[in-house]
Amino acid sequence: MATILGTSSSAILASKPFSAPSLSLTSSGLSFGRKYYGGTGLVSKKGRPQFHVAVASVATDIGSVEKAQKAAAKESQRPVYPFAAIVGQDEMKLCLLLNVIDPKIGGVMIMGDRGTGKSTTVRSLVDLLPEIKVVSGDPYNSDPEDPESMGIEVRESVVKGEDLTVVLTKINMVDLPLGATEDRVCGTIDIEKALTEGVKAFEPGLLAKANRGILYVDEVNLLDDHLVDVLLDSAASGWNTVEREGISISHPARFILIGSGNPEEGELRPQLLDRFGMHAQVGTVRDAELRVKIVEERARFDKNPKEFRKSYMAEQEKLQQQISSARSFLSSVQIDHDLKVKISKVCSELNVDGLRGDIVTNRAAKALAALKGREHVTAEDIATVIPNCLRHRLRKDPLESIDSGLLVSEKFYEVFS
Repeated sequence: MATILGTSSSAILASKPFSAPSLSLTSSGLSFGRKYYGGTGLVSKKGRPQFHVAVASVATDIGSVEKAQKAAAKESQRPVYPFAAIVGQDEMKLCLLLNVIDPKIGGVMIMGDRGTGKSTTVRSLVDLLPEIKVVSGDPYNSDPEDPESMGIEVRESVVKGEDLTVVLTKINMVDLPLGATEDRVCGTIDIEKALTEGVKAFEPGLLAKANRGILYVDEVNLLDDHLVDVLLDSAASGWNTVEREGISISHPARFILIGSGNPEEGELRPQLLDRFGMHAQVGTVRDAELRVKIVEERARFDKNPKEFRKSYMAEQEKLQQQISSARSFLSSVQIDHDLKVKISKVCSELNVDGLRGDIVTNRAAKALAALKGREHVTAEDIATVIPNCLRHRLRKDPLESIDSGLLVSEKFYEVFS
């Protein structure tokens, strides 16, 4: 695919990262435990702030202890294969990076042969995820600055004018196992509080934990239909509504949906497939030298995971910097009107249903330009991402032998030439 499009993600990742302005709430506030008091006021029409957000971290002594505890907890966790060590699979890696840069792209569906590193690549993304501001102690990872991403309790506190304690935390990645129950996914009544205190309390589920993060479903094409319905509802509205055992509650559930699977094991329901912003196809590496390199790298990792991860530390940090710079630079990226018209013309001539394909292609092209450190989207950027944004939205013809991604590429060059 990379040769067809004329661009590979390895070249993209090697490009010089755009220097972003430094954030005031970075490692100095958390790592060293200094106190910060201050905040942001949203000014109403009368000139009075509607609410005030207080940013505070723990005192220096407690902060150093917490830092040591976090480091010890991280060391005790199961080691993750480094993202920078993944050989090949450029299309899949690029789709994942673009979704981290702009979560509104809508996630990525990864389909391919078994044993091609799909789940390994997705889980390796954890190390690259940036930090976000959340309200301390809130189970929904509420955004202190965006009312649409606030839980009900936080929103009530804002209305009352109460100060919110804000902390920095890494974006969550939540695994949704195939055997999960609907109660565990959506949330249910808190049995412990019901028995001990006699009150009806809500116990948040996986969707609450995944808010403003990543929800990963391995073998998504084998997921039970009732869980697919739950994901469809949350992905469409960005909210999860629970009505059970006398409890009625809604909470934000905006997440990047990532799924992987083997097409030989079953097709994905078209309703859910359309909810994925991008679609990546993964094939088995055929080059003998590359296969040997993959085997050797995996053997090194299995023998000594810590040493292996250290050997890729510099590349991982470079990728983190690129992602952070691209996220901060994304809002200033522009796409010309004539390019937007041509994107919509491609979608129209391919008979793509709805407008999701147009929206996702525009967002993905801007994210790619931000990753390259450019302020304007080029036709080359669109050529790189448009097959991944449209191939799963085409109507399937059982007699068609050509890959849908090639059909999209052919139509792109026909329109853009």
